[in-house]
Amino acid sequence: MSEAAYERVRLARDSKRPTGLDYIKSIFKGFIEFHGDRRYADDPAVVGGIAKLNDRPVTVLAIEKGHTAKERTYRNFGMPQPEGYRKALRLMKQAEKFGRPIICFVDTSGAYCGIGAEERGQGQAIAENLLEMPTLCVPIVSIVIGEGGSGGALALAVADRVWMLQNAVYSVISPEGCASILWKDSAKAETAAASLKLTAEDAKSLGVIERILSEKNIGKTGFYDRIRALLTEELEELSHDVDLTQSRYDRFRNMGVSAVIKV
Repeated sequence: MSEAAYERVRLARDSKRPTGLDYIKSIFKGFIEFHGDRRYADDPAVVGGIAKLNDRPVTVLAIEKGHTAKERTYRNFGMPQPEGYRKALRLMKQAEKFGRPIICFVDTSGAYCGIGAEERGQGQAIAENLLEMPTLCVPIVSIVIGEGGSGGALALAVADRVWMLQNAVYSVISPEGCASILWKDSAKAETAAASLKLTAEDAKSLGVIERILSEKNIGKTGFYDRIRALLTEELEELSHDVDLTQSRYDRFRNMGVSAVIKV
């Protein structure tokens, strides 16, 4: 079991997996990228802007890792700085102003924990997203496409619907970090991976996500067409929710309830 869970981690980290920009370019039309948090700088690890899902205007956000070594270095390996989260929140508030649904693609090992990021308020930037996203009066759909690591992922995943690809992972900490804390030995990452319940199936059983997306033909046209159709259907359903923020609140309050009762 431990090996199976950690194999998912390896697949989620594969540099050949489609990244956020791949999804944006293949699913949406007319993407226009916006930059900057209007406070400090632009963060290449977070990509955001407006686009059209079929004929519906939407705001799209993605944590971008890149594929090549050069791209990954430029994107800080998908580890956002505080200005990245502030940019995301700025665009989400803009989406609410103009009535645009929000779609997020999450793929990060976690928020960047460098000294500069901490000095510029990394924890506060994430906390502000967690505070503001539940109050947004437009539909939000977040998809974990690779790694969903800690608060760095959650800062773009306080959504009405959260989906995961079948080989994505979603966890409070990386298996290596967990093993280092519990056993002072990162080599026990496989054991930690099984204990963390980080697979898509685990997340769905706990009520953390609503849907597991098949990776059949991943990266091909048919794969993106399938996700486009699912997003179109989901946004249409959410647009009829007369009390969206209350439904979102209830969704998070009910997480893990059935699992606790079983224990």
